[in-house]
Amino acid sequence: YQRRVRGLCTLLGVIMTSTVSGSRSLRMTEKDMQKLLASHVHLGTKNLSNSMKTYTYGRTKDGVHIMDLHMTWEKLILAARILVAVENPADVTVCSHRLFGHRAVFKFAQAIGATCMAGRFIPGTFTNQIQKKYQQPRVLIVTDPRTDHQALDEARLANIPVIALCDTDAPLRNVDVAIPCNNRGKHAIAMMYWLLGREVLRMRGTIPRSLDWELKADLFVYRDPEEAAKDEEARAAQDKTAPKKEEFNWAESGQQGDEWSA
Repeated sequence: YQRRVRGLCTLLGVIMTSTVSGSRSLRMTEKDMQKLLASHVHLGTKNLSNSMKTYTYGRTKDGVHIMDLHMTWEKLILAARILVAVENPADVTVCSHRLFGHRAVFKFAQAIGATCMAGRFIPGTFTNQIQKKYQQPRVLIVTDPRTDHQALDEARLANIPVIALCDTDAPLRNVDVAIPCNNRGKHAIAMMYWLLGREVLRMRGTIPRSLDWELKADLFVYRDPEEAAKDEEARAAQDKTAPKKEEFNWAESGQQGDEWSA
């Protein structure tokens, strides 16, 4: 009986993700598809878990699994609807133990007003009430179910729904909404959080769908501190070597002209 129930749930999940959104405004546009492809969101790993088979489309010659971007977009819209339903945006917690997701998580939380937890997850944040950083979020978003396993375990104990960015080899245990995507590349992680934040703000009515979001996706991409320091040094060197423009003091010239005319 349990096998029949699980099979029925799996079949319903496939039907829900394979159908097109009823609203035309929520459908994926050609520009969004190009952004996903350029960020390599569809490229997974060579390993494939049993629970992620329904989200894969095929394999490349190198053995890398390809994810169905239509299902990725449908799950992204579902996650955005869940986040919009939360009355207080601060009750949404975003976690990322992976280094490439620190900047994306911070920018996403800053854009929608959520709570950011980048880096190591402190045990007891959701379960230990004596702890100073104790939180009671309504929804939890994790970048990778493997690296953020501590947050998933505590969310299960606290009965917190979980939204996760899942790769082809990700385990879906304790995950309520799995968004199939590449969660290892810095550009893919940045693009997914940028699209999710944009859709949340559009559903809230903060951003009209006829206009583009002013916040660029490049700000969500992780930057190495050493590379950033080198870029700043190179800019400073260019500013020093650049020839200085002669400044003309118009106020003094006007005073001299008045004296000459007098």
